[in-house]
Amino acid sequence: MKAAVLVFPGSNCDRDCKTAVETSVNGKVEMVWHQETELPSGLDLIVIPGGFSYGDYLRCGAMASQSPVMAAVKREAERGVSVLGICNGFQILCESGLLPGALLRNSGLKYVCKPIELTIENRTTRFTNAYGNKQTVWMTQGNGDGNFFADADTLKAIEDNDQVVFRYVENPNGSMNNIAGIINKAGNVLGMMPHPDRAFEDALGSADGAPMFKSLLKAAVAA
Repeated sequence: MKAAVLVFPGSNCDRDCKTAVETSVNGKVEMVWHQETELPSGLDLIVIPGGFSYGDYLRCGAMASQSPVMAAVKREAERGVSVLGICNGFQILCESGLLPGALLRNSGLKYVCKPIELTIENRTTRFTNAYGNKQTVWMTQGNGDGNFFADADTLKAIEDNDQVVFRYVENPNGSMNNIAGIINKAGNVLGMMPHPDRAFEDALGSADGAPMFKSLLKAAVAA
């Protein structure tokens, strides 16, 4: 699998994402600076990592969504390339219009950093097909602005279209409907607040993130 990991000023999980892809599926990963206007050819996956792009100035992900590389990400997403946005990456995807909704301040107005249990709501996506019959997974949460919000019509559409991929077992930030991760209508763009890149081998406390990358490899081979 050939992947690109974007790097913004303030990214702090870009190397985690690179290692997760390399370790989980022996993928080849290129790091792409946010000012690039083109992405490498033949990509199977684009990862937008966690961190604090532009220091979370204005709104989390708002400035990063205007970076030159995001125009290229939108073009690749329209072509059907898989795009995974984790934590700040989820915020960037929402700010750029690639996913619906928004991420607000956590309901308790505190930064949440701890292991978190998730239910897998949709195991048929290209991001979750390798989880089999597994009902719940453990990953790591680390955010201050992870409170997913959408207006009533948008939220209903997300639910009706089976776009919720992960929900919190115990909601740590006030997200509507316990939503932890969603996909777009086409099914090739996933945004999630918990970190699969911090849970891809047992030494990290959980290996439940690895099947996500294995799922993407299966999807790439099938394509």
